[in-house]
Amino acid sequence: MTITQLNYVLAVAEHQNFTLAAEKCFVTQPTLSMQIQKLEDELDVKIFDRNKKPIQLTEVGRQIVIQAKNIVNESDRIKDIVDQQKGFIGGEFKLGIIPTITPTLLPMFLTNFINKYPKVNLVIEEYNTEEIIYKLKNGQIDAAIAATPLLEQDIKEIVLYYEPFVGYIPEDFRNNKVEIEPEDLDINDILLLKDGHCFRNGILNICKSSKTDPNRKFELTSGSFETLIKLSNEGLGVTLLPYLHSLSLNDIDKKNIIPFKDPKPSREVSLIYFKSELKSHIIDALRNVISGVVRGAIAFQDVKIISPKLKK
Repeated sequence: MTITQLNYVLAVAEHQNFTLAAEKCFVTQPTLSMQIQKLEDELDVKIFDRNKKPIQLTEVGRQIVIQAKNIVNESDRIKDIVDQQKGFIGGEFKLGIIPTITPTLLPMFLTNFINKYPKVNLVIEEYNTEEIIYKLKNGQIDAAIAATPLLEQDIKEIVLYYEPFVGYIPEDFRNNKVEIEPEDLDINDILLLKDGHCFRNGILNICKSSKTDPNRKFELTSGSFETLIKLSNEGLGVTLLPYLHSLSLNDIDKKNIIPFKDPKPSREVSLIYFKSELKSHIIDALRNVISGVVRGAIAFQDVKIISPKLKK
């Protein structure tokens, strides 16, 4: 049994296809298949049911994959120990980011990070929170930036900053207010991001009531803040934005930004990673760079953290 064979098994388990797994492992499909067959012969079991499409794990195969992940992680830890001893910060690092953070945070730290750590091949992938949790637990990404707390077993969280929600409220909906409170929000006036966005859950958790009016003329959810802002400008409702997103608005749209009274409802943004702490030296480097650039842009103290998970 070899680490290489276990990596091949994990690739097939992830992609459910021998050809695609071979491509991801940079080997030919016959080579990958032969090594997995040798492992199955050695163990005298079938890891995969090849008669099903897509390929499925057998019952014992599922148990083998769980153990294989642990073994591969521990072997990778040896490389981490050596890299840290040598002071080397490099190699591929897969970072997941939720969509409502990517457009504001990424431009703030990416250039700084790649200039400071040119030997790190940073692969950035955008996923919603549920996808990030799944991929972290299955070793498909090394770390992620997401709204927390998630309270997920085996996932560690390092808080990077607290980002207040702000109201995007055109004059027709403002009622002469210069600050708002959660009680001022009517769910029937609010334009929301589509399901799957934890920012949407945060808005619903802020609102006193999540019941919609059955006589409402229309209901729309969107995947982008830009669409929600344009609809608000047309008088079709209001929305909430992350504070950092509001900084990039044009001068006309900025006039529609209304802050919350203290304590400001806010999201906690963290660097999260699996408990094995693989590539911890790169995680520390990311945390230091991001904390350094964000500290100058956002410094709110009196905040109330809103859960990224929808209240039941």
